[in-house]
Amino acid sequence: MAFEVRKIVYYREEIFIEGGKALALPVTMLGVAAVITNPWHGRGFIEDLGPEIRAGSSAMGELIVARILEQLGGGDVIEAYGKAAVVGSEGEIEHGSAVIHTLRFGNHFREAVAATSYLSFTNKRGGPGTSIQIPMMHKHDAGARSHYITLEMHIPDAPAANEIVVALGASTGGRGHPRIGDRYRDIEELEKEALAGQ
Repeated sequence: MAFEVRKIVYYREEIFIEGGKALALPVTMLGVAAVITNPWHGRGFIEDLGPEIRAGSSAMGELIVARILEQLGGGDVIEAYGKAAVVGSEGEIEHGSAVIHTLRFGNHFREAVAATSYLSFTNKRGGPGTSIQIPMMHKHDAGARSHYITLEMHIPDAPAANEIVVALGASTGGRGHPRIGDRYRDIEELEKEALAGQ
C-alpha cells in the first residue's frame, strides 16, 4: 500500500544577482515536499520497517521526481540535487530515513537526471513549520564545491506529530560566482606544506 499523501508543497527560487553582481545565467532552485502519514506511527517499536518501505518508497520517489521534472522542464537542466526527511514529534528519525534512504526512492531521481554521484541528505525530527534543509551537490562530481548548496523551506502546518515530510531538491546551477574551486584546493595544499614545515 502506497503512503498516504496529505499534500504536496513547492518552494522555488530564481536567482539573478549574487554579491551585487548579475549571474551570467539565472539559477533556479526548487524544493518539492510530500506530507505523508507516518505508516509506523502509534504501533510501538517496530523491528522490521521493510514491508512499508517496499510498499511505498518507490511510488513516493516517482511522485516527487515527476513534479520536479514538470516544474523545471526535464532532468537535463538539473545540475545539483539532494533529499531530506522531517519526522513529526511522535515518530522516530529512523522512520524518515526508512523512506528516503533506499534505492527504491533515490534511484528515481538519479535516473531522471542521469546522475552518478550520491544524493546528499538531511533527516531529523521537528514540528509544524520546522526548517526543512535540503543539501545539494553536483549530480556528476561530488567534489565540485561550486555546487555545495542548500535549499531551505518550511511548511507552516507540517509535519504533524503523526506525519513525515519527504522532500527532494534540485538546482539548475551552483552558487552564483563560485570562487573556491581549484584555487581552494591550491590553498589547502599550501596550508599542508606550511604545517609540514613547522
